[in-house]
Amino acid sequence: MIGTFLANGFSIEIRNSMRYTFSLKYNRNYFMKERKEPKTFFVRTYGCQMNELDSEIMIGQLVNRGLKRVHTEEEGDILIYNTCSIRDLAERKVMGKLGILGRNKTRAKIIGVTGCMAMAKKDSLFKKLPHLDFVLGTNNISNLGAVLDEVIHTGKQTAITDKKFEEDLDYLVAKRDSNISAHVSIIRGCDKYCTYCVVPYTRGREVSRPYNDIVEEVKQLVSKGYKEITLLGQNVNSYGKDEKEWGVLFHDLLRMIDKTGIKRVRFLTSHPVDITKELMEAVRDLPSLCEFVHFPMQAGSNRILRKMHRIYTLEEYFEKVEMLRKIVPGVSLGTDMIVGFPTETDEEFEETYANMEKANYSTAFLYTYSPRKGTPAMRFKDDISDQVKDARLQRLMALHKRQSAEQRTQMIGSTVEVLFEKRNDRGQLKGRTRCWRKIIAEGPESLVGEIGHVEVVSFHNETLIGNLVESAAKSLV
Repeated sequence: MIGTFLANGFSIEIRNSMRYTFSLKYNRNYFMKERKEPKTFFVRTYGCQMNELDSEIMIGQLVNRGLKRVHTEEEGDILIYNTCSIRDLAERKVMGKLGILGRNKTRAKIIGVTGCMAMAKKDSLFKKLPHLDFVLGTNNISNLGAVLDEVIHTGKQTAITDKKFEEDLDYLVAKRDSNISAHVSIIRGCDKYCTYCVVPYTRGREVSRPYNDIVEEVKQLVSKGYKEITLLGQNVNSYGKDEKEWGVLFHDLLRMIDKTGIKRVRFLTSHPVDITKELMEAVRDLPSLCEFVHFPMQAGSNRILRKMHRIYTLEEYFEKVEMLRKIVPGVSLGTDMIVGFPTETDEEFEETYANMEKANYSTAFLYTYSPRKGTPAMRFKDDISDQVKDARLQRLMALHKRQSAEQRTQMIGSTVEVLFEKRNDRGQLKGRTRCWRKIIAEGPESLVGEIGHVEVVSFHNETLIGNLVESAAKSLV
């Protein structure tokens, strides 16, 4: 079989042993209808909270362009898939979805790929999926309008995937679904280069957003009635280190934000190396800052941590955990954990199990290792079978489930502060405690979007169940 990629499609030629030749051609122009100015758009988001925020910004840009957002692909004139490359499963889901779209020969729709997969695969996506119209990298969201103009008026496939992020993005244009909680970006990129992670290659080096812009955005959110924000970055703790002349580090930024009047502040995600005593003291002292810290261990073996290039030891990790729990009594911790990293032995997994049990996390995101193209870990042989990886994962999940149940049992009878976000399918108020635990209670519609207090009476799976109380002192649970 001989294949050739053309400017507007591809050609495949098959020759059999009888010397007959069959040709199959895909030509973009054959499937394209004359395109009119689009009126509607559809966005699907895969991956992390940073991707969700990027989608909100793109949605805002498109709305400002005069387009109407729709919630089905059938209704959309423009289809945008904001993608993730962190896990192999996420990539396969997106590629499968995009492949299905290619079977539709009515080429009136404009189809684009944005996000981390756009950065990882770049214009090679056009070779695999020739029906795509544009590819837009994580550092080029501000170019969305120009890219659409190019596609609409010329029909040419367009790809922009700059490695470096330029701080010219209008965050204030973001169109959010919630009017209670909002994501706020404070830093993009990562300089840690963990061997398994594609983020430094898909989002680039760390670039802190000017603190005045962040504070102004939070003030605007407060004026619109938002009660909670989550500060986002691949490593929020590194905020300001790339801009030493500012003299503002992460804990300084938190103190500025606390003065805006926002009721609750959360932050994701953290690297243990950059979790400082000053940050711990900010969690203790600032009324708006929730008593939850994402403190990812990733592995419970020092040898595996070195192989992952996590740049801390377990001894250093637990020294900080002990300090945090001493400074902020009752603080809850979250973690990420990867099992089945190349060469991980049974004994090293048992270390991970024991150290996760010791840390006693309230929230845990648990994964099996999957190799990612372009990362240093690709040179390691993926020598742990899927069966062994899954068995190890199931054991960690069972441990976390048991510890979560024990924590929730201990909370019965206590009173917690809750931000009520919406009603569930049964009509009950649904919200989260300061430490990010889900909770439901019976109550009036007027409490949606408000902060109240609930006495915990029981729980079901991961969700606390409680009764409203009229007033109570602030609780750290």
